[in-house]
Amino acid sequence: MKIYTRILAIAAATIAVLTSSVDGLCAGNEKPKYLWMCGEANLTRFATRDSITYYLEKAQEAGFNNVVADVRPIEGKTLYRSNIAPSLRTIDGKTYVNRNWDYLEYIVDEAHRLGMKVTASACVFPAASPWWHRGLVYDNPMFDGKTCVEYHADGTRNDIRDNSKKVAAFLNPAREDNRAYALAILREIVRDYDIDGLALDYCRYPDAESDFSDDTRKAFEKYLGKKVRNFPDDIFTYNPDGSHKPGKYYKQWWAFRAGIISDFIGSVHDMVKAEKPDIELNYWAASWIHAIYGNGQNWASPRSNWGEGMDFFSPEYMKTGFAPKLDNFIVGTYLERVYGPDDNESVEYGLNRANRIIDGDCHVIGSINSPNHSADPADPHNLYNAVRCCLEKSEGLMVFDIVHVINRDQWKDIRRAIKDYEKANR
Repeated sequence: MKIYTRILAIAAATIAVLTSSVDGLCAGNEKPKYLWMCGEANLTRFATRDSITYYLEKAQEAGFNNVVADVRPIEGKTLYRSNIAPSLRTIDGKTYVNRNWDYLEYIVDEAHRLGMKVTASACVFPAASPWWHRGLVYDNPMFDGKTCVEYHADGTRNDIRDNSKKVAAFLNPAREDNRAYALAILREIVRDYDIDGLALDYCRYPDAESDFSDDTRKAFEKYLGKKVRNFPDDIFTYNPDGSHKPGKYYKQWWAFRAGIISDFIGSVHDMVKAEKPDIELNYWAASWIHAIYGNGQNWASPRSNWGEGMDFFSPEYMKTGFAPKLDNFIVGTYLERVYGPDDNESVEYGLNRANRIIDGDCHVIGSINSPNHSADPADPHNLYNAVRCCLEKSEGLMVFDIVHVINRDQWKDIRRAIKDYEKANR
């Protein structure tokens, strides 16, 4: 009888453990809660180890259990000790930070001491800032001819390095050597650091204007299996209002570009799982998927037909959905309104759509841009509700960025929202 009772107790305990882990990604049914740490915006703030420790402790106290350390910002230089790329010391030619210690290593050690996880984020294809005219592709001639070429409404084309209005000078993803370089950077981070996750940021084309280089033309012709006689007119021309007038290969073009990004993410997935299988692969993108097809970002399930009826839609494009290649998709619901299941400008709507079109292929983590939300308790779109919405409607939370949380002193609102959610869902 004692043996029988013991078996029942063990079985009950086992069922309880399994049940507690079904709904959450962390032990004890705790959902992941990420705080993003932009490398450039916090370059001087995190120039000392004491400052990093102080703010990691603040993050833990607020309820975060994971920090995202941006270690390759858009200039293409690194905030870790790299054997491939130079270190980032300045962002404007004036601010200079010189560490004699390893930034990422210290964040990992301190976060782990506090019981938090660390996800290292890297800007994948950006390699300079055209605004500052600084960065990797300006410093190193090995990148000449490898950046994206833009195609404008007046029919002209130019190197993205010469366009100061662009957020970054992107390496052309269609070039195999650029993809190999990006993969080498990511492999170095995975191999050399005890990180818990890797996040791909700007792993895309800059926009629909890029890339229209001869290299991409050749790659597209290989994809089609035929020559493109009139490039780029056979892709599209511009209407007087700046919209696209589709050419004969319009739909194939978007499928080709999305396929390049999807295949690259597949290569990253395979690399991560071969090097360190326990590291989670994360990808951030804006929730408004219908507006970012020009970036090659089909983050949905390949089973989804979310783009049906749109002018770029094709079965080939839908097959490029890369959700199955991820562990976590961090959906950027950087919107001001919070609740509203039928309001396509609400956080709730964006999260519901992501859950629907990813359809279980990976975890969906809701993310917000904290300055979009007030601290006013009477405001239904306040920060408290935005945090709660992500936790209620997705499998986790990401708050962007720690610089905003610090400058606006948002720690208490975030902490209260997390504590109230977890109390209600014990």
